[in-house]
Amino acid sequence: MTSTVLRRTTIAILLIAIGTTNTWAEAKKHLKKKKTAKSAASAPAVPGPSYAQRADALRWADDIAQQRDLDAAWVRQTLAQARYIPAIAKAITPPPVGTAKNWALYRSRFVEPMRIQAGVAFWQAHRDTLLRAQADTGVPAEIIVGILGVETIYGQQMGNFRVLDALATLAFDFPASHPRAPERSAYFKGELAQYLSLMQRSGTDPTRLRGSYAGAMGLPQFMPTSWSKYATDFDGDGKIDLFASPGDAIGSVAQYFKSFGWQPGLPTHYPVSFDAAKLKLDTLMAPDILPTFSVASFQANGAVLSGDALKHPGQLALIELQNGDAPASYVAGTDNFYVITRYNWSSYYAMAVIELGQAVMQAVNPNTPSAASR
Repeated sequence: MTSTVLRRTTIAILLIAIGTTNTWAEAKKHLKKKKTAKSAASAPAVPGPSYAQRADALRWADDIAQQRDLDAAWVRQTLAQARYIPAIAKAITPPPVGTAKNWALYRSRFVEPMRIQAGVAFWQAHRDTLLRAQADTGVPAEIIVGILGVETIYGQQMGNFRVLDALATLAFDFPASHPRAPERSAYFKGELAQYLSLMQRSGTDPTRLRGSYAGAMGLPQFMPTSWSKYATDFDGDGKIDLFASPGDAIGSVAQYFKSFGWQPGLPTHYPVSFDAAKLKLDTLMAPDILPTFSVASFQANGAVLSGDALKHPGQLALIELQNGDAPASYVAGTDNFYVITRYNWSSYYAMAVIELGQAVMQAVNPNTPSAASR
């Protein structure tokens, strides 16, 4: 994983995104200024105590070493280098109950000019790879581009926390105030175990890699288990590198969605309106984002469909996108919409991915209809 390759890729994207013919040196200077300006907001807080003296963590290390056939001394030594990060515990804590969601505000963070321009540059640089991934898996290029844009702006923002610190903090000190703290702690212990396995077996220094506050890594922000299951050597160089290989990132995102049941040619969602006289909103909302209703049962409960949606062969879900104090927006989500939420369990996230990908595709190919939605 070479930082030089990643830095050059990012600079190349910037040259196109800012619409300039500046020299390579000037582009590097521009990138440095951007990083300096946001450093106060993005840099991890000063770490707290290490886990070297935590008896519970060290007992866990011994158990995992035995379960996964890892070198016990190495696992203990590695975990002893992990530090508790207070900022991570704060970041993972959900907002207070009753905090209004706002789709328009959420969307504006992702479907915006700079991210679209970076997406256009990425698409143009990796067009052949995107189309190959689409042909191999059936996952539309715009969905792959949407994921990479929402997650990291095509590698520009991959996270500044040491992955080891992030996973250890959330494994052993997950905030007790969280409504699902025991389950989430268990999840992150599993991810930490997978991370240690990946690092030892690949010979990678586990203290070196940096990612999000949740321990997600690389251009697609894969958690360690996703890296182990779905990461692909799509550029054919004999190794998997989600940090510096756009090709591997593209192929891995496509493989992820294929593995979760992406159906080629199926739209992600359809427009929907309501028949007030027949509307049973509570019934339609009860399954949340899980597609449950046939077209007939969807409409019997007061949802109104038209056009291609009336010929939809599978199940549908009513997707609600709250807009703060304004009326909520709604769409009819398909199984492919649900597949996107397997990447991040949020309908807002899925719509941002879809709409960013569509915006980039329209900027690249104005006359090409989206393969992901209708």
